[in-house]
Amino acid sequence: MGITIHYSGRLKEAEILPALIEEVKDIAQANHWKYHIFETLIAADKFGAEKYDNNIYGILFSPPESEPVWFTFLSNGRMCMCNSLEFYGNSDQEQDKEFLYYLFTKTQFAGPEIHKQIINILRHISNKYLLDFTLTDEGNYWDTEDEEKLTATFKRYSFLIDSFATGLENSDKLPDESLEDYIVRIAKTVK
Repeated sequence: MGITIHYSGRLKEAEILPALIEEVKDIAQANHWKYHIFETLIAADKFGAEKYDNNIYGILFSPPESEPVWFTFLSNGRMCMCNSLEFYGNSDQEQDKEFLYYLFTKTQFAGPEIHKQIINILRHISNKYLLDFTLTDEGNYWDTEDEEKLTATFKRYSFLIDSFATGLENSDKLPDESLEDYIVRIAKTVK
Protein backbone atom coordinates (compact mmCIF):
# COMPACT_ATOMS: atom_id res chain seq x y z
CA MET A 1 0.00 0.00 0.00
CA GLY A 2 1.22 3.46 -0.80
CA ILE A 3 1.31 5.96 -3.62
CA THR A 4 2.78 4.35 -6.72
CA ILE A 5 3.51 5.41 -10.30
CA HIS A 6 2.77 2.76 -12.96
CA TYR A 7 4.19 3.16 -16.46
CA SER A 8 5.13 1.43 -19.71
CA GLY A 9 6.46 2.32 -23.13
CA ARG A 10 9.14 1.57 -25.66
CA LEU A 11 12.29 3.18 -26.93
CA LYS A 12 11.93 5.20 -30.17
CA GLU A 13 15.14 3.82 -31.67
CA ALA A 14 17.94 1.58 -30.44
CA GLU A 15 20.52 4.23 -31.32
CA ILE A 16 19.22 6.77 -28.79
CA LEU A 17 19.68 4.53 -25.76
CA PRO A 18 23.18 5.87 -24.91
CA ALA A 19 21.87 9.47 -25.00
CA LEU A 20 18.94 8.53 -22.72
CA ILE A 21 21.32 6.83 -20.29
CA GLU A 22 23.66 9.83 -20.25
CA GLU A 23 20.82 12.29 -19.64
CA VAL A 24 19.28 10.23 -16.83
CA LYS A 25 22.74 9.72 -15.30
CA ASP A 26 23.27 13.51 -15.33
CA ILE A 27 19.90 14.02 -13.58
CA ALA A 28 20.74 11.42 -10.94
CA GLN A 29 24.19 12.88 -10.32
CA ALA A 30 22.82 16.44 -10.08
CA ASN A 31 20.41 15.24 -7.37
CA HIS A 32 23.01 13.03 -5.63
CA TRP A 33 20.85 9.95 -6.25
CA LYS A 34 22.25 6.47 -6.63
CA TYR A 35 21.97 5.01 -10.11
CA HIS A 36 22.90 1.83 -11.94
CA ILE A 37 23.69 1.46 -15.63
CA PHE A 38 22.92 -1.86 -17.32
CA GLU A 39 23.84 -2.79 -20.89
CA THR A 40 24.14 0.33 -23.05
CA LEU A 41 23.82 -0.86 -26.66
CA ILE A 42 20.95 -2.82 -28.21
CA ALA A 43 21.82 -4.64 -31.45
CA ALA A 44 19.83 -3.23 -34.37
CA ASP A 45 18.74 -6.71 -35.49
CA LYS A 46 17.18 -7.41 -32.06
CA PHE A 47 15.41 -4.06 -31.67
CA GLY A 48 11.69 -4.21 -32.45
CA ALA A 49 11.64 -8.01 -32.69
CA GLU A 50 9.03 -9.98 -30.78
CA LYS A 51 11.69 -12.10 -29.10
CA TYR A 52 14.25 -10.60 -26.76
CA ASP A 53 17.45 -11.72 -25.14
CA ASN A 54 17.71 -11.98 -21.36
CA ASN A 55 19.68 -8.77 -20.89
CA ILE A 56 18.47 -5.52 -19.39
CA TYR A 57 19.48 -2.30 -21.16
CA GLY A 58 19.34 1.22 -19.76
CA ILE A 59 19.54 2.87 -16.37
CA LEU A 60 17.69 3.15 -13.07
CA PHE A 61 18.03 5.69 -10.29
CA SER A 62 16.91 5.72 -6.67
CA PRO A 63 15.78 8.92 -4.98
CA PRO A 64 15.83 8.82 -1.17
CA GLU A 65 12.97 6.82 0.39
CA SER A 66 11.63 5.93 -3.08
CA GLU A 67 11.70 2.70 -5.01
CA PRO A 68 13.90 2.84 -8.12
CA VAL A 69 12.78 4.67 -11.25
CA TRP A 70 13.39 2.44 -14.25
CA PHE A 71 14.46 3.54 -17.71
CA THR A 72 15.31 -0.04 -18.58
CA PHE A 73 14.48 -2.05 -21.67
CA LEU A 74 14.63 -5.47 -23.22
CA SER A 75 16.45 -5.94 -26.53
CA ASN A 76 13.12 -5.55 -28.36
CA GLY A 77 12.98 -1.94 -27.08
CA ARG A 78 10.10 -2.33 -24.63
CA MET A 79 10.47 -1.09 -21.05
CA CYS A 80 10.97 -3.79 -18.42
CA MET A 81 12.21 -4.08 -14.82
CA CYS A 82 14.80 -6.70 -13.80
CA ASN A 83 12.49 -8.50 -11.40
CA SER A 84 9.73 -8.65 -14.03
CA LEU A 85 12.11 -10.33 -16.46
CA GLU A 86 13.05 -12.83 -13.78
CA PHE A 87 9.45 -13.52 -12.77
CA TYR A 88 7.56 -13.31 -16.09
CA GLY A 89 10.28 -13.66 -18.74
CA ASN A 90 9.97 -17.41 -19.27
CA SER A 91 6.21 -17.68 -18.85
CA ASP A 92 3.99 -18.99 -21.65
CA GLN A 93 0.93 -17.29 -20.16
CA GLU A 94 -0.32 -14.39 -22.29
CA GLN A 95 -1.21 -12.30 -19.20
CA ASP A 96 2.27 -12.78 -17.77
CA LYS A 97 3.82 -11.55 -21.01
CA GLU A 98 1.98 -8.24 -20.60
CA PHE A 99 3.04 -7.90 -16.95
CA LEU A 100 6.59 -8.16 -18.20
CA TYR A 101 6.25 -4.69 -19.71
CA TYR A 102 4.66 -2.82 -16.80
CA LEU A 103 6.93 -0.87 -14.48
CA PHE A 104 6.17 0.79 -11.17
CA THR A 105 7.80 3.03 -8.60
CA LYS A 106 6.38 3.47 -5.10
CA THR A 107 7.00 7.01 -3.82
CA GLN A 108 4.84 6.94 -0.66
CA PHE A 109 7.74 7.32 1.76
CA ALA A 110 9.70 9.76 -0.44
CA GLY A 111 7.02 12.45 -0.13
CA PRO A 112 5.28 14.78 -2.56
CA GLU A 113 8.36 16.78 -3.62
CA ILE A 114 10.29 13.71 -4.77
CA HIS A 115 7.11 12.31 -6.35
CA LYS A 116 6.67 15.54 -8.31
CA GLN A 117 10.33 15.45 -9.39
CA ILE A 118 10.00 11.86 -10.60
CA ILE A 119 6.85 12.69 -12.57
CA ASN A 120 8.60 15.64 -14.22
CA ILE A 121 11.58 13.43 -15.15
CA LEU A 122 9.27 10.73 -16.54
CA ARG A 123 7.41 13.37 -18.57
CA HIS A 124 10.63 14.81 -20.02
CA ILE A 125 12.29 11.48 -20.85
CA SER A 126 9.11 9.95 -22.25
CA ASN A 127 8.53 12.93 -24.56
CA LYS A 128 12.10 12.89 -25.82
CA TYR A 129 12.96 9.18 -26.08
CA LEU A 130 9.86 6.96 -25.81
CA LEU A 131 6.84 5.84 -27.82
CA ASP A 132 3.50 4.45 -26.64
CA PHE A 133 4.24 5.76 -23.16
CA THR A 134 1.42 5.39 -20.64
CA LEU A 135 1.47 6.37 -16.99
CA THR A 136 -0.97 6.04 -14.12
CA ASP A 137 -0.13 8.26 -11.16
CA GLU A 138 -1.83 7.40 -7.88
CA GLY A 139 -0.72 10.83 -6.64
CA ASN A 140 -2.74 12.49 -9.45
CA TYR A 141 0.11 14.85 -10.36
CA TRP A 142 0.77 13.49 -13.88
CA ASP A 143 -2.63 14.62 -15.17
CA THR A 144 -3.27 17.69 -13.01
CA GLU A 145 0.14 19.15 -12.05
CA ASP A 146 -1.80 20.28 -8.95
CA GLU A 147 0.66 20.40 -6.05
CA GLU A 148 -2.10 20.91 -3.45
CA LYS A 149 -3.95 17.83 -4.67
CA LEU A 150 -0.70 15.84 -4.60
CA THR A 151 0.05 16.92 -1.03
CA ALA A 152 -3.50 16.11 0.07
CA THR A 153 -3.27 12.65 -1.52
CA PHE A 154 0.01 11.96 0.31
CA LYS A 155 -1.54 13.06 3.61
CA ARG A 156 -4.58 10.82 3.07
CA TYR A 157 -2.45 7.76 2.22
CA SER A 158 -0.13 8.41 5.18
CA PHE A 159 -3.12 8.68 7.51
CA LEU A 160 -4.53 5.36 6.24
CA ILE A 161 -1.19 3.57 6.57
CA ASP A 162 -0.62 4.96 10.07
CA SER A 163 -4.17 4.11 11.13
CA PHE A 164 -3.85 0.55 9.83
CA ALA A 165 -0.52 0.11 11.64
CA THR A 166 -2.08 1.41 14.86
CA GLY A 167 -5.01 -0.97 14.40
CA LEU A 168 -2.63 -3.90 14.06
CA GLU A 169 -0.67 -2.82 17.15
CA ASN A 170 -3.77 -2.39 19.31
CA SER A 171 -6.01 -5.25 18.19
CA ASP A 172 -5.25 -8.88 18.89
CA LYS A 173 -6.24 -11.63 16.55
CA LEU A 174 -9.39 -13.32 17.82
CA PRO A 175 -9.36 -17.04 18.64
CA ASP A 176 -10.27 -19.10 15.55
CA GLU A 177 -9.88 -15.97 13.33
CA SER A 178 -7.85 -16.54 10.17
CA LEU A 179 -5.06 -14.11 9.38
CA GLU A 180 -7.01 -12.91 6.34
CA ASP A 181 -10.14 -12.25 8.44
CA TYR A 182 -8.03 -10.43 11.05
CA ILE A 183 -6.54 -8.11 8.46
CA VAL A 184 -9.92 -7.48 6.84
CA ARG A 185 -11.41 -6.65 10.27
CA ILE A 186 -8.63 -4.12 10.96
CA ALA A 187 -8.97 -2.62 7.47
CA LYS A 188 -12.73 -2.14 7.96
CA THR A 189 -12.15 -0.25 11.20
CA VAL A 190 -9.72 2.10 9.44
CA LYS A 191 -11.67 2.73 6.20
